[in-house]
Amino acid sequence: MDNRLALTPPQDQEARQTIDSPATVAQTSCCVVGGGPAGAMLALLLARRGVPVTLLEAHKDFDRQFRGDTIHPSTLEILNEIGLAEKLHKLPHTKVYGPTVMTAEGPFAPVDLRRLKIPFPYIMLMPQPDFLAFITGEAKQYPEFQLLMGANVQRLIDEDGTVRGVSYLDHAGACHEIRARLTVGADGRFSQVRQLARIQPIKTSPPMDVLWFRLPKLPEDPHVPSGLLGAFGSGRVLVVFDRGDHWQTGYVFPKGAYQDLRAAGLEALRRSIVELEPKLARHVEHLTDWRQCTLLSVESSRCATWYKPGLLLIGDAAHAMSPVGGVGINYAIQDAVVAANVLANPLKAGTVGVRHLEKIQRQRELPTKFIQKLQSIAQNRIISGSFQRQEGLRIPRVVRVLLGIPLLRKIPARIVAFGLSRVHVES
Repeated sequence: MDNRLALTPPQDQEARQTIDSPATVAQTSCCVVGGGPAGAMLALLLARRGVPVTLLEAHKDFDRQFRGDTIHPSTLEILNEIGLAEKLHKLPHTKVYGPTVMTAEGPFAPVDLRRLKIPFPYIMLMPQPDFLAFITGEAKQYPEFQLLMGANVQRLIDEDGTVRGVSYLDHAGACHEIRARLTVGADGRFSQVRQLARIQPIKTSPPMDVLWFRLPKLPEDPHVPSGLLGAFGSGRVLVVFDRGDHWQTGYVFPKGAYQDLRAAGLEALRRSIVELEPKLARHVEHLTDWRQCTLLSVESSRCATWYKPGLLLIGDAAHAMSPVGGVGINYAIQDAVVAANVLANPLKAGTVGVRHLEKIQRQRELPTKFIQKLQSIAQNRIISGSFQRQEGLRIPRVVRVLLGIPLLRKIPARIVAFGLSRVHVES
């Protein structure tokens, strides 16, 4: 029995014939859908282990504006384990050691990664297209790896309740099939693979959205040792990343208020930014068009089950993260490492089964729940609370005292760096 689960039915007989009569049928051990950090890293690690893997990316390139670009110590250590960290550092990047929060009492640094005795005590900021090009470029050195750009998955191939691959359309509209022992959905928070598999995530509603834009660097701009600034007040939150030649800026406001923000106009937005950080008064003069801004609708969700026979979800497809802490990329990559550790030998032997997929979720579910709980606390008690008050953020004295204790002050830094636990690549 060969059924193909459709996201939407073909609109006419010609479309039906195109899907049922693919131009090509290819075979691989693992078909990974989604060329983001999770999918690219999983494909690289499997190819290194000699597993034939095909990576499908729906777009023609990796270039997306304001994709997450924080590479945490956990990811840098993983890359170091496979001999790629030094090579990655040769690409243009900047370093962030932790946020400096501008409070009503003055600057406050709740996290400083330099306090940790680790090989990479910082977060690397690198445009995600550059990072993905680097990872896939390394993967191309292995004959077992294949990358198909502009491959838009339409259907899952289902045989007696087990997923055996996908049907996809190429950039010219021609249909192709890839049959695989395992299909991995790594195609992000709006995962089409997840929809096709009829796996429904449990969604939460973080109380915020973010408007991203770039502000220019000016000659008189001061050096920011931590690389990251945060400011609270006037019912808004501002985050500013030092990107070397510009400031990448996030303006955080209550969820659902975007239309009111637009209606108030750019001048009101510029005034609000300057109220939060007066040093940006000249910078915001360059913000002259709404098209310079990108809206991120913040969501957080988690699937109760990450797999079906022949199918696994990882990264944002399995658990969409809030941007709080910028940990989403690194948790997705940790998923990929655990998946590669568990799956490489069974895929090579042709024995991969549900027990292996369940093991991956079991190893990754608790760390995911842990960080999502911390994100929820930060969103509801700090960020949402900031929306309710006009004055700047005030840090309770007990928090300042506790973070002044050497042993305790390392805990937030370690959570930001690695999450609940470290993940390592198995040889």
